[in-house]
Amino acid sequence: MKISGNIITLNEERNIAACIESMQTVCDDIVVVDSGSTDKTVEIATELGATVIHQPYLGDGIQKNVALAHTQHRWVLSLDADERLTPEMTQAIQQLDLAASTVEGYSFRRQNRIGSRWIKYCGWYPDRCIRLYDTDKTRFSDVKQHASVQAKTTQDINADIIHFSFNHIGELFAKPGRNFSGRAAKIMYAKGKKANAFSPFLHGLNAFIRKYIFQRGFLGGVDGMTIALSSAINSYLKYAKLLEYQRDPSVTKQDDFNNIW
Repeated sequence: MKISGNIITLNEERNIAACIESMQTVCDDIVVVDSGSTDKTVEIATELGATVIHQPYLGDGIQKNVALAHTQHRWVLSLDADERLTPEMTQAIQQLDLAASTVEGYSFRRQNRIGSRWIKYCGWYPDRCIRLYDTDKTRFSDVKQHASVQAKTTQDINADIIHFSFNHIGELFAKPGRNFSGRAAKIMYAKGKKANAFSPFLHGLNAFIRKYIFQRGFLGGVDGMTIALSSAINSYLKYAKLLEYQRDPSVTKQDDFNNIW
């Protein structure tokens, strides 16, 4: 059975060619949903034969579901622009009998990397995620952040995709366009979530302990410590910003809550 590919992009000229070429090993058509790239992302994707759909960014899951009106086949493989199929994953997908499949989706292991370094601790591996799914039965959740495929029945594939998460450790703290703590705080505030004076510290400490101790970040050396610290800082800032929104109405007037993204 044939497979369609789905990628969402914004200024991904550095990644898009390798991502599309990776997907072309198993996909018969590829749809790129672009949210206004000003670099060569669209040009490169078009040259490689992808169908490019222009759509202002709606949020993670909603944006990924936009492609489903344009894909040609029932089974869809969804990758982010900074993800790649390994040869082992390509072979595993090619061996699937999708026409006879009784599951709604297949989960992949994911190798998250900083630079060329594969991070195996801090909960970064195997980091299973559903990337191949039957669109007659399921799709991504219509949420703006951290969306996942809502498959009720899944099968694990014991092969990996590669995720080039960050170019270097500095991006853990300041990757352009990834203001996760600010976005998360706005979403929590809009949903009526509450924080108190202790929330930033307690959530930050909990994030560090979880990453460094329980998810064995201490075995990852400097990278493990850095990831644990960045997780703690992100969690601290998320609740500090939420608390600020609660305590200081002037800040909510300055921030654009109608355009979180």
